[in-house]
Amino acid sequence: MTTTLFTPASLGKLQLKNRVVMAPMTRCRAIGNVPNDLIEKYYAQRATAGLIISEGVAPSANGMGYARQPGIFSDAQVQGWKRVTAGVHAAGGKIFVQLMHDGRVCHPANMQAGARILAPSAIAAPGEMWTDSSGMQPYPVPEAMNEADIAQAVADFAQGARNAIAAGFDGVELHGANGYLIDQFLNTAANQRADRWGGSIENRIRFAVEVARATVAAIGAERVGMRISPYGAFNGTAADAEMDAMYLRLVEELNQVGLVYIHVVDHSSMGAPQVSPALKAAIRNSFKAAYILSGGYDAARANADLDAQRGDLVAFGRPFIANPDLVQKLQSGAALTAPDPNTFYTPGAQGFTDY
Repeated sequence: MTTTLFTPASLGKLQLKNRVVMAPMTRCRAIGNVPNDLIEKYYAQRATAGLIISEGVAPSANGMGYARQPGIFSDAQVQGWKRVTAGVHAAGGKIFVQLMHDGRVCHPANMQAGARILAPSAIAAPGEMWTDSSGMQPYPVPEAMNEADIAQAVADFAQGARNAIAAGFDGVELHGANGYLIDQFLNTAANQRADRWGGSIENRIRFAVEVARATVAAIGAERVGMRISPYGAFNGTAADAEMDAMYLRLVEELNQVGLVYIHVVDHSSMGAPQVSPALKAAIRNSFKAAYILSGGYDAARANADLDAQRGDLVAFGRPFIANPDLVQKLQSGAALTAPDPNTFYTPGAQGFTDY
């Protein structure tokens, strides 16, 4: 039987109506870092996806990096997400939260009073980021995390996962990609530690594995996935000679933890270095549970890769911004509306819920 985007799928204990995944995308609409009615509407509009993965959501105040980024560590935030998940479920969808600790990718102007900028090493991310109060600002030098900071960050991910289940999410994606905290530990451009959290492959993957274990202990393996980005160049990350070996070792460990999926980012369609087909195939062959493909897919390529069993589900990002009815359009072959990049991260309904 031919497998396509429109074939139902199982994901742990969940039954998905199709294999179309809405990829996590930063949208910066959470005024005061609390999900609101606009965010509820946005996700409910897109509930025809087999699975929605939310934008990156901070598990703690220290994990909050972007202006208007939502969190899931206060009661107000949990209550806000309850409305979002209820809206998605009422529309027949399933939704995972993406837990994203931004690490060094942040600025004090975007953080709550008393929050700290933490990272594996005291190395600033290159470039600048937007702040609502002062416009573009350079990234500050973070504090290198000590053992207590690392233990607290692991605990924050686990508590964020508990809060997510309390808020009605169907599961959690751990953001181990794109140069945020988990990826900062993996990547030698950000991690230059000489202790048990840096240097060797075993040491660099330790934080990712500990976060996965703690999250699984909190909510169950069938509700936890992880996103990774081998060869990514986002937020000052860079490839090194051990990259393939490191990711294959990480995937072995995540198999032991029992994660429900691995979500592999390939941003080569947006100008990033290509992830080698050989590494993708090796991850696919090694990882026992579901594999989510992503990176510049259209329906034809998605269906070909699904039928060739290169993956189990396919994530679509930017097409979902301007096409809430993306699943129907992929099925009918209708032309896609182009999104407006000028409103990707602005507050308000324009470019968010008005397509």
